Amino acid sequence: MADLRDLDIQYLHGVGPKRAKTLRSELGIASYYDLLMYFPFRHIDRSTIHRVADVTADMPYIQLKGRFISFATHGEGARMRLQALFTDGTATLEVVWFNRAKSVARTLHTGTEYVLFGKPSEFNGKVNMIHPEVDAADNSRASAGGLHGIYSLTERLTNAHITQRVVQQLIATALSTPQAQALPDVLPASVIANRRLMHRAEAIRAMHMPHDAAQLQRAQLTMKYEELFLLELNILRYVTGRNERVRGNVFARVGDLFNTFYRDVLPFDLTGAQKRVLREMRADMGSGRQMNRLLQGDVGSGKTIVAFMAALLALDNGYQACIMAPTEILAGQHYTTVSEWAGRLGIKVALLTGSTRKKAREEIHNSLQSGELQILIGTHALLEDTVQWRNLGLAVIDEQHRFGVAQRAKMWGKSATPPHVLVMTATPIPRTLAMTVYGDLDVSIIDELPPGRKPVQTVMRTGDNREQVNRFIGTQLAEGRQAYIVYPLIEENEKLDLLAVERGYEMMCETFPHYRVAMVHGRMKPAEKDRQMELFATGVANILVATTVIEVGVNVPDATVMVIENAERFGLSQLHQLRGRVGRGAERSYCILMSHNKLSGNTRHRLQVMTSTNDGFVVAEEDMRLRGPGDIEGTMQSGIAFNLRVADLSHDGPIVTIARDDAEQWLEHDPQLTSPEGSRLDREIHLTFDKTHDWSLIS
Repeated sequence: MADLRDLDIQYLHGVGPKRAKTLRSELGIASYYDLLMYFPFRHIDRSTIHRVADVTADMPYIQLKGRFISFATHGEGARMRLQALFTDGTATLEVVWFNRAKSVARTLHTGTEYVLFGKPSEFNGKVNMIHPEVDAADNSRASAGGLHGIYSLTERLTNAHITQRVVQQLIATALSTPQAQALPDVLPASVIANRRLMHRAEAIRAMHMPHDAAQLQRAQLTMKYEELFLLELNILRYVTGRNERVRGNVFARVGDLFNTFYRDVLPFDLTGAQKRVLREMRADMGSGRQMNRLLQGDVGSGKTIVAFMAALLALDNGYQACIMAPTEILAGQHYTTVSEWAGRLGIKVALLTGSTRKKAREEIHNSLQSGELQILIGTHALLEDTVQWRNLGLAVIDEQHRFGVAQRAKMWGKSATPPHVLVMTATPIPRTLAMTVYGDLDVSIIDELPPGRKPVQTVMRTGDNREQVNRFIGTQLAEGRQAYIVYPLIEENEKLDLLAVERGYEMMCETFPHYRVAMVHGRMKPAEKDRQMELFATGVANILVATTVIEVGVNVPDATVMVIENAERFGLSQLHQLRGRVGRGAERSYCILMSHNKLSGNTRHRLQVMTSTNDGFVVAEEDMRLRGPGDIEGTMQSGIAFNLRVADLSHDGPIVTIARDDAEQWLEHDPQLTSPEGSRLDREIHLTFDKTHDWSLIS
């Protein structure tokens, strides 16, 4: 019997070559299997009939039962539309067709009882319904009751007459085939029994055509678990395989550089969290396997000094180290900080960016290959083919989400033995996301701020409070502090937003004539942007008006005020990152969220999360719950590509945890997936996570 994946969709009854082409291009449906795995985004109870008098424009898909009392066509040819009045005796509703107006007009009649199924909308202040499904009342699916799936359809599909009804009919046809009815389970029988899951064929049918809400819920649990089990199994298998195939340099000793720095140079006592992370890294780098560790920690938590001490371990064992940052400003900041520490130990450090002059670049290349240069800090320039180390032992990648997987992969070719890799982020990552997106990395968390750091006080204000806010900024400036004023910059409204930033700059200049104001936005030339940032970083400018280009930026300890204009236009994680620009010194710092007076309940809740906590992980969890996990593939460390059809990482954390535990147990007794059930899992993994590039050995 042919596999569902091998059955071309064009041969399904009701499809044909033309519809098959549209389904492929619009939904990626090329086979019977693809169609059956295209699940509804919601279900409608077709047993409920609403009264026309109760219909409002904000209702979801609903059913109405009644009669048409009039029809009228307007326009000609392709522009023809059909308008009808429909009533159930309680009120009348306008129904409109823009497509196939002539054929619809021929098939419908006044006086006949029909059931309409569609989404109410509003036009010119009146509620109507556009392109509803229409069934004769005595032959309606409403009489059958039950839950019916609603599918995401594009405008092109609708124009090609592939409607909800057509998709439902095609899926019913596919489900009736022998291949669908005999679809084998992917999950092992023991897992299905232990977790009380449905068999796959039964679950897929119930995803589309459940008898009731309870059966739908069980089917969704089954399909989510299956998807996440395969995902975690895939990630864990990569980890095991990489650890077996890729050996790491052994940093066996803690030498003079590390000990001298710790004893004589370290400017403050390490926090308990920093010490814990260093122990974790020392264990990795002394184990004989390559370290691949993600270091999470809020802005100001002390990630850089931990990374520098890891670099000292590399140097003490005869290796070189590098730190790569996404911007020249951030790379320069790292260089300034590290140079100060390294200088007291006699360590040679250099900075390499796109702006580095040719002569300096040649000197760096030569001293790097000779081994004289021990630590190199830079931007993407570190990835150039001409940059070759004598003995690279550790690569630190800061704000790793700013680098593509292919770019990071180039770092592996810089040393005969792949270097240990430490990737750092100041963007807190929810645990559920870390287990999947970063599931192939060991995760370390610095969850303490250094002593003396005060939490940033965050408040919400509106335009009515503008004078009060400006007075507060003035008092801070008078005490020698500095202030950020941040405006959103969203591509759809780039010109308008740019005007807002420039107008904000003018307002600050007018409001604070005795202070210097700098301005930074993404449309500036890099040199001018760096110059403006430098004015603020060195204290020459007192106020910096900027867009989110300063989200990852310089360390300015005297900056104690962060004003975020139109705060409602930012996501929670972005607001938290911006807030992290202040509170970097010993003085109390403030974040002021400026917004409109009228906010939706959801928006107000988001901003209140910011005022209630400084904990980045609490913020990240809430952000993911509200907005979803975002573009997961874009942030994947290993490049293990996946698209979740059913599971939602923002809500399905408990299932992720269970699926990962079960996957670990399965690999303990079948590590190579060679048992009959393991072979089936292996095949499904390959079919599900097919990819054009294998990044499995890249951190």
